[in-house]
Amino acid sequence: MSSPQSARAKRHPQAAARAEAETARIITVGRFCIGARQPLVLIAGPCAIESEAHALRMAERLVEIAAQARVPLIFKASYDKANRSSLSAYRGPGLSKGLNILRKIKHRLAVPILTDIHEPAQAAAAAEVCDVLQIPAFLSRQTDLLIAAGRTGRVVNLKKGQFLSPWEMANAAEKVASTGNDQIILTERGASFGYNNLVVDMRSFPILAKTGRPVIFDVTHAVQLPGGQGASSGGQPEFIEPLARAGCAIGVDGIFMEVHDQPSRALSDGSNALPLERLPALLAKLSALAKLARTWSAS
Repeated sequence: MSSPQSARAKRHPQAAARAEAETARIITVGRFCIGARQPLVLIAGPCAIESEAHALRMAERLVEIAAQARVPLIFKASYDKANRSSLSAYRGPGLSKGLNILRKIKHRLAVPILTDIHEPAQAAAAAEVCDVLQIPAFLSRQTDLLIAAGRTGRVVNLKKGQFLSPWEMANAAEKVASTGNDQIILTERGASFGYNNLVVDMRSFPILAKTGRPVIFDVTHAVQLPGGQGASSGGQPEFIEPLARAGCAIGVDGIFMEVHDQPSRALSDGSNALPLERLPALLAKLSALAKLARTWSAS
């Protein structure tokens, strides 16, 4: 026998959809919000911090581009890439030096900062500087790491593991929420499809959204070919735009992109990064698509 609530939902499906959207959690980062009915958010920056000068230059340009497009920006860069394909691959400047660079960018440009953490011991130090702590996809089930991130009180961005189904991410979110911290974002970055390949299942986005958490699409990692070049990962950056457009049409709350001014010279993930000069035109398209998709959700 159906409940009165389910009966009302059947009679008024649009009203039920609006009610469901209104119960979705809204995450506050800096001066803006992420979630249902909020503007599309851009999370962008180089994969790893290559130098203080380069990180600052990239951040300055990204702030300008986002402001011109009227899109809220979170600057991202990693102080350490602990899961590189090869032992000899560049990892970053390390925790202390990297966080000092991110602190300077945050204070100088008044932009929220996101960075990865790989070990529970890194959480507190990163939280002193960064607005969002990101759990890498490979570590998305590491209980101690998730709990340490949650205990900082910072927003936690959970990357969906390439080996996980979207519905399993509710379990990862529950680990963070067990600390009393409900500031949780879920990010899709593609699923393993055979060897050295990823595929994005577009059904993942509405499934993740049913958790009530904001949903981000990491579009540049979704076009990565993990380990595809033997000692490093390859990529198919020509598919960044079509996938990003599809995600915005579905209604994701934000787009995550690794952006570089010279991808061919990037020290990490250059093969799947978006060239900086292409960002303004792409961001204009994505912003327009996202606004249209939000009118459909609200109607």
